[in-house]
Amino acid sequence: MSLGTWEDLLELDRRLTVRIRVAERPGLLRRLAALLAHSGDSWFWLLGLGLLWWRGSDFWRGWAVALVIGIAVTAAVVMATKLLVRRRRPEGEWGRFYRETDPHSFPSGHAARAFMLAVLALDLGPGWLAAVLWVWAPLVALARAAMGVHYLSDVLAGVLLGLVMGAGLARLF
Repeated sequence: MSLGTWEDLLELDRRLTVRIRVAERPGLLRRLAALLAHSGDSWFWLLGLGLLWWRGSDFWRGWAVALVIGIAVTAAVVMATKLLVRRRRPEGEWGRFYRETDPHSFPSGHAARAFMLAVLALDLGPGWLAAVLWVWAPLVALARAAMGVHYLSDVLAGVLLGLVMGAGLARLF
């Protein structure tokens, strides 16, 4: 197969995504992928950061505010891009909430958020947390494709966007 046309690239993307998909396969790998896919949800992070702000020291309060701003700005850029591109999510049953509230897949907001958080943790957070987030972020990105709510190119674009957003926000903060 030549990669001469846009359609060829999209077909290759679809085929590679199908190879890593575990959403329809019962077992431990599916459960782990589902957990990782959900762990990047914005509501989860906003709730956790809200608790950190409420109960944390001055350092953690400032860190929580920076990350909430990062999440909001990244979400706005992701949603604007999704509305411009309008790529439909892959077919599937898992992630019905995502499919109903946001039918567009490009770029992956979860991947963008995860990598933006990891970059900010390198600059603003303690080293141990940065290390944890740098292990976690690629797992979230892959889990989104494995659970069938994104194509691999969606998560790759989300990763790149998250890196850029994190670097820009780190300079701002």
